[in-house]
Amino acid sequence: MNLYEMQASKLSKLIKNKDISAVQLTKSVFSRISSVESTIECYVTICKESAMETAELVDKKISDGESLSPLAGIPIGIKDNICTKGILTTCSSKMLYNFVPPYDATVIKKLKDANVIITGKLNMDEFAMGSSTETSYFKKTKNPHNIKYVPGGSSGGSAASVAAGEAIISLGSDTGGSIRQPAAYCGVVGLKPTYGSVSRYGLIAFASSLDQIGPLAKSVDDAALLYQAISGYDEMDATSKKAKSFSWKIRDVDLSVLKGLKIALPKEYFGDFVDDKIKKSVLDVLSKLKDNGAILDEVSLPSAPYALSAYYIISSAEASSNLARYDGVHYGYRTKNYETLNEMYENTRAEGFGDEVKTRIMLGTYVLSSGYYDAYYKRAKLLQKKIVAEFNDIFQKYDIILTPTVPTTAFPIGAEIEDPIKMHFNDVNTVSSNIAGIPSVSLPCGKDDSNLPIGMQLIGNYFEEQKLLTIAKCCESLVGCLDLPSID
Repeated sequence: MNLYEMQASKLSKLIKNKDISAVQLTKSVFSRISSVESTIECYVTICKESAMETAELVDKKISDGESLSPLAGIPIGIKDNICTKGILTTCSSKMLYNFVPPYDATVIKKLKDANVIITGKLNMDEFAMGSSTETSYFKKTKNPHNIKYVPGGSSGGSAASVAAGEAIISLGSDTGGSIRQPAAYCGVVGLKPTYGSVSRYGLIAFASSLDQIGPLAKSVDDAALLYQAISGYDEMDATSKKAKSFSWKIRDVDLSVLKGLKIALPKEYFGDFVDDKIKKSVLDVLSKLKDNGAILDEVSLPSAPYALSAYYIISSAEASSNLARYDGVHYGYRTKNYETLNEMYENTRAEGFGDEVKTRIMLGTYVLSSGYYDAYYKRAKLLQKKIVAEFNDIFQKYDIILTPTVPTTAFPIGAEIEDPIKMHFNDVNTVSSNIAGIPSVSLPCGKDDSNLPIGMQLIGNYFEEQKLLTIAKCCESLVGCLDLPSID
């Protein structure tokens, strides 16, 4: 097995025991990038020189006997909406085509302190708005399992880089499913943490009350180790929460934790809109969980069918506010076609933003406008409270919620980009977790008849990532991880 194919948790042991060096591992990953990046196109910026320097430094620290973190020497790709000092950070938009941040996001500082090796910045839907990574200004990332299909979005580059072996682990961001949906499409593990458990300082905002940085990885252990590295309170983020610190140790799976475990199955997530093959794969996992002592009950989350509408109202409203700062004055793209200040603003934004971003800005401005605020935005916020209350009721009786991650497997490139309603429906099973602020994880549970990955989703209660990931690891042991695809 090539080093780039291996899980971070296993590579960590090899590096610690000096069976391999960080330099060897990093060279393996960049060799893989050289081989398949022109096909997959998951990077906007590649940082080979600085990555090799960090790898050499890690090897020296190990040689000197320093005690390092479990992820020391592990190559990681970073979604291109997370600020990296001195490294281009574009949000895959023409608007920020030349933006180089003067500071690191808090998660990047933590990764550097953990001696993780940054390989580069990963492609995404523009300003994280999309479900296929087709709205990027720079390129269209391909699904490594079939390059004619999308990798999902908006963290499509993050998921594809892990699935293709172009990074061992990666960071994405999730506003309505943007980690979990591409994780499902690409056959990797993706965790959306509890809102406030990971600092958003340095994450370029889409919808501030919904955005959350999280890990994508080949296994639950890898995702847990990365979450451990980036989580924790940050005084630089006003929405950061003080909670019990997360600690994860690699150990054998203990299926006895499933005995008596109460699993809720919301009927609204298993409707006719879910592909039969996906239902079958998820039901097969449920059968194995039941055989190991889990208790399965069908429940109802009555507001779930309306969550998608509430999500697009809330997220677009916040986006219209957050993206007002991009006007061509201080940084980023500025039009050359203007005579007055107002023309400069208007033409910069018209030329700098893509169609999807413009659509959401217009929708957000509309729902916040006089005469429509009460009819749309206020009602969406009231529905958000109802959704939170319904989840709270479920978690008073059940340990975990289990659902399909998305209704279908990956769709062909170009198939849905002209149909926004169909595109947005891909998030129907994921948006509620963001609206409620609770953690959820997607992991692979099989493949469809076209050999495309199928994802299942586990949803947990606030700050119960320990329980959530422990159960996810049990599910993973019953199903197995997907192998890296061969890429032609």
